[in-house]
Amino acid sequence: MAWNEPGGDKDPWGGNGKDQGPPDLDEVVKKLQDKMGGLFGGGKPPSGDGAAHGPGSAGIGVIVVIALLVWLASGIYIIEPAERGVILRFGSYQDVTKPGPHWHLPFPIETVEKFNVDEIVSFRHQALMLTQDENIVDIELTVQSRIQDASDYWFQDQNPDKTMRDATETAVRETIGKSDLDFILTQGRGAIADQIKTRTQELINKYRTGIEIIGVNMQPAKPPEQVKSAFDDAIKAREDKEKKENKAQAYSNEVIPVARGNAARKMADANAYKEQVIAEAEGEASRFLAVLTEYEKAPEVTRKRLYLDTIEDVLGKTNKVMIDTKDSNSLMYLPLDKLIQPGLNKPGSQLQNVLPEQVQRQSQPRQRDVNRDRRVR
Repeated sequence: MAWNEPGGDKDPWGGNGKDQGPPDLDEVVKKLQDKMGGLFGGGKPPSGDGAAHGPGSAGIGVIVVIALLVWLASGIYIIEPAERGVILRFGSYQDVTKPGPHWHLPFPIETVEKFNVDEIVSFRHQALMLTQDENIVDIELTVQSRIQDASDYWFQDQNPDKTMRDATETAVRETIGKSDLDFILTQGRGAIADQIKTRTQELINKYRTGIEIIGVNMQPAKPPEQVKSAFDDAIKAREDKEKKENKAQAYSNEVIPVARGNAARKMADANAYKEQVIAEAEGEASRFLAVLTEYEKAPEVTRKRLYLDTIEDVLGKTNKVMIDTKDSNSLMYLPLDKLIQPGLNKPGSQLQNVLPEQVQRQSQPRQRDVNRDRRVR
């Protein structure tokens, strides 16, 4: 029943129907304080009709407090070591949290997006490319990447994965377009993969995708199927060329050290011969100077001695001597090889009897020559 209906004895402020005036403000505030005290377990329950509604209001308050605590507890979250958390407040970026326990304002005020920054994502790229020398080659490679900056990955690019794929294709076409076919098919695979990685990273950094290129693995390049047989022949010819070059290099490595050793040995022999000739020349010069000194002291004696030494040296090397005897037209031949034999030159021998006196004197032992040299000196 409404409070202003006839016959009513109560109003919504707790008064009776006889008093139609507004309730006292202090009384209303006091009742509210009593209800709040009862809600949190303090104060006395209100008297009168309000006591009937007290237990219901307290139960609602407890439920509200529990719900509030549960809502606040829902803001607790844990970031794993391999993760990063991006806090969004009403969809707007606020911060990036690192591994460990954290708390944020619960939903719908703030939300947390978690990213695994250690997870490596791979994608395969294959296409036909035009080389610098206007040949077509089939390129196949695998790109590995991971999230480096979670805030850039979430906010700076609408589709960072697609941007990375497009940047990879651009880098591949640019790198292959600046390389020759032979370089791509042979030793250039590693260098080309490094160039593609560097160029792709530069492009995605400009777009702030928050992605880091871990590696680019390039498969061996292949020619198109239509010309594969011709390319196989060219590769076989190149392999034969390398084989012959390696064989020639091996022969060169074998011959050159031997030649260098022979040259070093000849140089050593030449130096030894040079030292020998110089030593002999110096010895001859020293001996000549010594003879010259003696010659200056006694020219005639020294001259005669040199003559005799020379004749002795010359005749000592031959076993045949021709003697032109005086007062005779015959030429005598002396068999010196017989004279030097033992027993043929003894007194009374057959050879001793036929020799002239001069020859006998010349064939006597060297003692006379030694005595002669002593007298000359």
